Amino acid sequence: MQYDHIVVRYGELTLKGKNRKIFTTKLGENVREKLKGFSNIKVNKNRDRMFILLNGEDPEPILEKLKDVFGIGSMSVALKTENDEAAIKNAALELLTKKENVKTFKITTKRSNKEFPIGSQTFNHVLGGYLLSNTNDFTVDVHHPDLEIHVDIRNDATYITSEKILGAGGLPVGSSGKTLLLLSGGIDSPVAGYLTMNRGVQLEAIHFHSPPYTSERAKEKVLDLAEKLTYYGKNIRIHMIPFTALQQKIHREVPHGYSMTVMRRVMLKISEAVAKEENILSITTGESLGQVASQTMESMHAINEVTNYPVLRPLVAMDKEDIIKISEKINMYDISIRPYEDCCTVFVPKAPKTKPRLEKVLQFEAHLDYEQEIKELLANKEVIETSSLRKKSKEFDDLL
Repeated sequence: MQYDHIVVRYGELTLKGKNRKIFTTKLGENVREKLKGFSNIKVNKNRDRMFILLNGEDPEPILEKLKDVFGIGSMSVALKTENDEAAIKNAALELLTKKENVKTFKITTKRSNKEFPIGSQTFNHVLGGYLLSNTNDFTVDVHHPDLEIHVDIRNDATYITSEKILGAGGLPVGSSGKTLLLLSGGIDSPVAGYLTMNRGVQLEAIHFHSPPYTSERAKEKVLDLAEKLTYYGKNIRIHMIPFTALQQKIHREVPHGYSMTVMRRVMLKISEAVAKEENILSITTGESLGQVASQTMESMHAINEVTNYPVLRPLVAMDKEDIIKISEKINMYDISIRPYEDCCTVFVPKAPKTKPRLEKVLQFEAHLDYEQEIKELLANKEVIETSSLRKKSKEFDDLL
């Protein structure tokens, strides 16, 4: 038996009403981009389904690619046939008899094409009787079948499926705008980026590095994480901010208990400037409430005051074990724990304030006068695209 289609179901997108077309169009673009290496396939979509014509392609690697595309609720390999009773019977019989380790089955018919002359419940019995009369070793079990055969009778054709494979859910990346992710190189921020993409948000990233206190290996680690994130969405631009001079100034001129708070505020201020320049409408961080001194409620209040931009914190209510599990699931953990430190570990005060007072923070910043430094480092930032990283990697592989 050779399946000829993959049926993709939209999941949450079916709730979008009049705006559904915006989301399904974006999902179609993302699926075509994900599957561009499969030259024989053809992708078609309508209001509530996407149909991938295999044209002889093996469905397994395609399904593996699609499992991580946000916006897909579930998928099934399918046999397509005409809206003809005999043709449906023959296709269902082929599907049942070619399955291994199956003794019991159940038929579930959905008839969106009301011109088909047999109702859904009646057709369940008709098709079940046909299968029983043309086989010897099968019985019907409507409660716990080994195999459930789904018959979807649509206007143009009928699709017969059995196994359902869960997709990533969520919304198609690019359907909910863009955010600027503070990508540190640790465990939390890549997970925050992944969860934000699940809500249809496209990522750009910003990374603060402080050579010589942070190494080239730390920079490479961040770029590797960004490239990993593209697997779940689109190409990512990373804004690399040379933070050494400004970080040293904060360390010299701000009392150590408040230096972490001020540093985080400066990072948000710089991130806001980059976001404005790139027409990005929000900032995303990997903060989890209470995890470290800068992530207490009081610290978040003092830090967040510096920007009017929405700051998305998808990890805010998660504990570290939950975050690590997601990091492992999305193949980020081994990269995140590489022993190369980022700038947030440089000049860490021994006793950072867990309940910083905003009036104190403003008082210290008034004497800091960092506006000129921010202008200079923004002028000297480096922008790297993950697509260029892949191109260099391919050129290196070709040389080998």
